Amino acid sequence: MNLVASVPQGLEEALANEIAKLGASDIKTHKRFVSFKCNKRNFFKLHFYSKIAFRFYREVASFYCFDKSSLYEGVQNSFDWLNWLPPQNSFCVTVTGSLPSLSHSHFTALEVKNAIVDLQKSNWGSRSSVSTHDPYLIIHLHLRNDKAILSLPSTLNSLHKRGFRPSLGFAPLKENFASGLLQMTGWDGQQPLIDIMCGSGTFLIEGVSHAFDMPIKLQKKYLFENWLDFDKEIFLQEKQKINQNFIHNTSYKNVIGCEINFQVYNQAKKNILMSGMQNYIELHNKDFSELVINQTKGIIICNPPYGKRLGNEKELVNLYSKIGEFLKKNCSGWEFWLLSGNPALTQYLKMKASRKIQVSNGGIDCRWIQYLIR
Repeated sequence: MNLVASVPQGLEEALANEIAKLGASDIKTHKRFVSFKCNKRNFFKLHFYSKIAFRFYREVASFYCFDKSSLYEGVQNSFDWLNWLPPQNSFCVTVTGSLPSLSHSHFTALEVKNAIVDLQKSNWGSRSSVSTHDPYLIIHLHLRNDKAILSLPSTLNSLHKRGFRPSLGFAPLKENFASGLLQMTGWDGQQPLIDIMCGSGTFLIEGVSHAFDMPIKLQKKYLFENWLDFDKEIFLQEKQKINQNFIHNTSYKNVIGCEINFQVYNQAKKNILMSGMQNYIELHNKDFSELVINQTKGIIICNPPYGKRLGNEKELVNLYSKIGEFLKKNCSGWEFWLLSGNPALTQYLKMKASRKIQVSNGGIDCRWIQYLIR
């Protein structure tokens, strides 16, 4: 199958490495997506174990497209809609990209819909209904450079929604974004991991999940189960392997989080409990400056406010100075990774960065910065 995975900007290489380990081939990175090939068995494994992808799209057709007429004809003639979409089943259309003559995504989606239902009516005298809530198929159209690409998204919901985070902090990280950042650090569970301002606990939960190679929460129903060539036998084989392969550690106290706000601390506790990782994560309701660092050297992470959504920039100067002083005094030999959305504030750490990786956090241009604490 030819596939595309959508991903937060800046995490393309991390996703490419992840899906390569899960059996993908012919991998190419692009801005905010990764294209690749894989067989059906590895395709199912990706849905169980990929921690970084938002969604997977299976490319089923492509054709040259210049205007409304060529779009209509191309959709009807490029794929076997009559066998893949019976008229008793619903569908919806999503669109990305544009062409000069097809610049309105809603109009373009209507034209794709019309092409399919007209084809159905001409053959069966009946047509599928449109449903965005519970579609049998989602049909995705991408327009670029006089070319139309039709794909089938494999899930209704984004894979970043793990299903165990009912309680959110004030500016929570998406789970797949946090997982990708952690994978960039190279942390594998063999060293301590400390989040000095852990918020709702996303970094901690995703860190343990990755270190133990835990599967993400399975969806009740995958859209690929409706595909004409869905192989149920292989799907059930791979699904059954999950519990067989996963080994639970009874105790694991190498992962530590600090959260000074009592309300947010309680939110983190709930999220960790919902994720089933309460035996693996040590959580403290106190300021990071009160944390006693007596573990062997490891990795410290932090996603502090940077004056965009939370905090006044002038008030945050003292916070960044405090972080830098704490690290230099207590954490010599450790690695520190900071998610920064404001370069004017990171200078107050008074630490020299070893590496800066450009990423996008919810539309905010950020840097994932590595410091080697001396």
